[in-house]
Amino acid sequence: MYRKILITTDGSAVSRMTACAGVSFAQQLGAEVLALFVAPEYQYPIYVEIIPPSYPSEEEYRAAMGRAGRDHVQSIVTSCDKKGVPCESMTAFSESAALKIVEIAEQKGCDLIFIGSHGRSGWGQLLLGSVTNKVLSHSKIPVLVHRLLKEPLPE
Repeated sequence: MYRKILITTDGSAVSRMTACAGVSFAQQLGAEVLALFVAPEYQYPIYVEIIPPSYPSEEEYRAAMGRAGRDHVQSIVTSCDKKGVPCESMTAFSESAALKIVEIAEQKGCDLIFIGSHGRSGWGQLLLGSVTNKVLSHSKIPVLVHRLLKEPLPE
């Protein structure tokens, strides 16, 4: 059914749990995984005329975010290794994580995006915005949303 599944992470506990479920799903289907971390683009400080000496250069920032990205996707890579699931990992840079997730999925030939949701609704979702909702609205390929429930479902 699906041959290549993009699993995205932001390093949070929610995305780690989602990634674990995504790798298990990929294993059941015999699919390969693309593990993705999207880092924000470098921002120059616009509030000062001179960049402070302690402010990182763009190269330093990209290197640090590259290391953070490798750390964040490492749990997905390790889980894939343990389960015998082929895995590729990458870090991308963008101001819009959702659009970059959709773009990378299309570029890399993924046929499913596996993404998590905090399960917020109402004002919480409206005020905070949602990468998951933006991915759902922009993706032309299927998106499977792994929702973490705060309470167990009633029997």
